[in-house]
Amino acid sequence: MRRDAEKFLWDAGEAANVVAIMTDGKTFADFDGDIVRRSAVERQFEILGEALSNLARLDPALAAKIPDLRQIVAFRNILIHGYATIDRARVWRTVLDDLPRSRGVLHALLADRR
Repeated sequence: MRRDAEKFLWDAGEAANVVAIMTDGKTFADFDGDIVRRSAVERQFEILGEALSNLARLDPALAAKIPDLRQIVAFRNILIHGYATIDRARVWRTVLDDLPRSRGVLHALLADRR
């Protein structure tokens, strides 16, 4: 695997880790009431989606191993381009429902490269 592809994979995994750290032990009310935390979580999701978008262009075979990659990239696009209509409850559901699986896949793929 080319180093650039590994870097994008690492960036995506790190962004997912940061979201997990920032939301650990928090409730939706904590998240919803803290504009700094909300903004930071959204930014990390943007990084995650951008890194996976770049990975898909650079190494489609590796990207194909990431379930829901297209949805992750689409979520990134909504966060960036649809900023005025972001549903905070949807972001929080993504944290709870989708992030753990994505983190696991990214960590496993990184571990396979080492």
